[in-house]
Amino acid sequence: MSRFGIRRRLGRSAGWTALLVIVLSHAARASGGPLVLVSSFAGGADGVIRGFSLDPATGELEQLYQSDPIPHPFFFNVTPDHGFLYTIHAESFGGPQDEQIAAYRFEKDAGTLRLLNRQTTRGSASCFVEIDAEAGAVLVANYATGSVVSYQIKDDGSLSPPVSFVQHAGSSVNEARQSGPHAHCFVIGPNNRFAYAADLGLDQILCYALDASTGTVTPNVQPFVRTPPGSGPRHLTFHPGGRTMYVINELLNSVTRFDFEEDSGILIERETISTLPDDFAGESYCADVKITPDGKFLYGTNRGHDSIAMYRIAEKGALRLIGFEPSLGEGPQNLAITADGRLLLCANMPGNRVTVFRIDPQSGDLTPLGTPLEVTSPSCLRILEEPPSP
Repeated sequence: MSRFGIRRRLGRSAGWTALLVIVLSHAARASGGPLVLVSSFAGGADGVIRGFSLDPATGELEQLYQSDPIPHPFFFNVTPDHGFLYTIHAESFGGPQDEQIAAYRFEKDAGTLRLLNRQTTRGSASCFVEIDAEAGAVLVANYATGSVVSYQIKDDGSLSPPVSFVQHAGSSVNEARQSGPHAHCFVIGPNNRFAYAADLGLDQILCYALDASTGTVTPNVQPFVRTPPGSGPRHLTFHPGGRTMYVINELLNSVTRFDFEEDSGILIERETISTLPDDFAGESYCADVKITPDGKFLYGTNRGHDSIAMYRIAEKGALRLIGFEPSLGEGPQNLAITADGRLLLCANMPGNRVTVFRIDPQSGDLTPLGTPLEVTSPSCLRILEEPPSP
């Protein structure tokens, strides 16, 4: 994508669309680095998605464009070919009204990003968006109302009405945070056949079979596995090798490792390890977890300790603590790693700052790189590198 631009046009009919036009100059991309998209979790004029060029040598982020307002785009995702973008659209995030997911299409020849449609998420505090590997289905998790929903992607990239909806039920031991279900992510497994929802309120990973051709999900033969009581599972990720899953637990500041059986989708719990130093006595809550593309290192965020916990991934997926690197901002919310595994980006949402770190390929240590980027409430990061050739 050498150039595209942002502008918005509102029609008067119920089927109105928005046209976003973004101008990217050849000079702005001269570094040859990837495009970084950053959402700002805010309402009104502050709720936007911005695009930045990333200089891989210096870690500097240069703003290229800014969208027109998108209310509370807490989480978004982009198809593998960079053709479509799907984002949370919430007039009142976590309020009594159902929220929406918005579908956009990149029009590279015309240089535009067009709003195709919006659909209800059938829930509140919608907080996660997942796209299957074949770009046929979109999954969403609703935190406040504790449910998951799925959609079929139509030929033009727009979304069907919900094709699956599952309301989670139950509670767990933390009365203040776990009096009911709170689905926090909905992630598709490496073989594109199964999807897993981490529910913070239930201390469960709920397991679903995915039919990517229809976008539907149904409970798997193993409907759920438990995490330690009171742990509050938040985000999860799979090892590139495809046989291990890691879940970061918000409430008890830990990571739980599961073996993954790719034929059945069954998960088997193996270990739980802390994300905090032994001598830390303050209040902290985990948020995100990411693995380098080579599968050597895992990183998790601590909000309160305001750090990134670093681990080496050892034999059979076991985690070995490397140490802790300050996130250089308050409340590290979301992480992203470049495709070559050399850089890690961290969105410090309440700290209004995105930081860049160089990853040591031998030790896994993080070293700050460049000047931290000041940006309003960064909540989600996506690194768009050149997509595969058709």
